Amino acid sequence: MQPTHIEGFKPFSFRFYQSVERFHVEEIPLNPPTGRGEYLRLKILKRDLSTWRLLSVLQKATGAQERQIGYAGLKDKAATAIQYFTLPARYEKELKNLKTERIELLEVSRDRTPLKMGALRGNRFRILLDRITPSEAERLIGQAKKFESSGIPNYFGYQRFGEDGRSWEQGRQIAQSGKRLKGSREKLLVAAWQSYLFNRWLSERVRASQIIATQSEAEAAKSLQWPEELIRALRTQPGFFKLFQGDLLRKVPDGQKLFSCRDPLQDAHAFTRNRLTVTGLLPGTKVWRARSDARHLEAPWDDEELTALPGDRRDAWIRPENLNGKILPDQEALELEFALPPGAYATTLLEELAQRSLAPKPESDSKKTESQSAQGKTAPTRKNLSRKRRER
Repeated sequence: MQPTHIEGFKPFSFRFYQSVERFHVEEIPLNPPTGRGEYLRLKILKRDLSTWRLLSVLQKATGAQERQIGYAGLKDKAATAIQYFTLPARYEKELKNLKTERIELLEVSRDRTPLKMGALRGNRFRILLDRITPSEAERLIGQAKKFESSGIPNYFGYQRFGEDGRSWEQGRQIAQSGKRLKGSREKLLVAAWQSYLFNRWLSERVRASQIIATQSEAEAAKSLQWPEELIRALRTQPGFFKLFQGDLLRKVPDGQKLFSCRDPLQDAHAFTRNRLTVTGLLPGTKVWRARSDARHLEAPWDDEELTALPGDRRDAWIRPENLNGKILPDQEALELEFALPPGAYATTLLEELAQRSLAPKPESDSKKTESQSAQGKTAPTRKNLSRKRRER
C-alpha cells in the first residue's frame, strides 16, 4: 500500500538505509525516576539488537521473568537505541552478568513503579541521509521545519508490516478466523491488520484534504461524490487536514479523554494551533467509533468482527519537534535530528519529504486485495453524507 502524501513542494531525493551507524534513537521518558522505590530503572544502549532479544538477554542475565521486566516501547534491531527498562530491585546484584558487545548499561536508578508500554513523551532521532547536495539538504531542512507547525500524517511505518510488507494479510486471516490468539507472533500479525486498516483510512482522509485544497468546489464535489455545500464548509477550515462532524478528538499534549467533534470549524482552529488532534480507529474490542459524517469515512476501513485484540484510537496527525540538520558537504550527506511523539515512525517523516516509499522491498497491493480489505463496504457518497447531515 502506498499512502497519500502531502503535496505542495518538490520531493527530495536522498538515500536512506537503516543501520546502527546511520540510525540513532533515544527514548524520552514520561517522568524521571523517583530515586527511591522497589524497582530498578535501567538506561540501556543497544546496537544491532531487537527489543525482544534484549528482553531475553535481561532474563538470562538476572533470572527475572519476562512479566517482571517493564519497558515503554519497541525499537528496531538495525539501529543504535537507548531504551529504559524496569525490574524488581532484588535483581540488582545480578546486573553484573549483563555483559555483551551489543549492550551497554548506562545508568541504574530507583523508581516506585514499573514502566508500562507507551509511558513515553516521545523518541529523539538522529539519522544520516546521503546522496543529497548541500543546496537540497538546506531546502529539506526548511521544509521539515515547516512540518513542525503544519504537521504530517501519522502513518504506521513499513516496519510494521514485515519484510514483504504483507504481514497484515496473515493478520486478517487470523483475526477473521475467530480463534484465540497463540503467542506474541499472532498478536503482532493481527496488530499489523489493525495498522493496515488505519493507514488506509488515513490515506483516504489525506487524499480528500488534498482534493479540497487543489480543486474547485465543483471539481472536488465531483471527485469525492460529496455535496458542494459540504466542500464549501470544509474549505473554510484553516489548515490542510480537514475535520468532520463526529471525529473523535483529544487535547494535546497529554489529554487522554476522547470527545466528539461537534463544531468542525471551531475545532479546526484549535487543531491548527496544536491544542487538539484527531484520532483514527484501530478496530477491536472496547473501542470508540467515530460518529456522523466521520463514521462514514471510517466505516470502510473498520473490521467490526475483530475481537481477538482490544481496539484503540491513534493520533492521525503529529508534529515533529526540535528539528535540526547538520549538512556534511564533503560527504554529500545530511544528519537530521528531530523528536516525535510515542508510537510515531521516523521513516514516516522521511517518506513525506521524499513522497515515496523507503521500504527495502517495494510493496504491492492488487485491486482485488484492496476491495477485499474494505470488506464489501462502500466509500461515503453524496447521498449518504447528505442524508446524515439532514438527520442531525
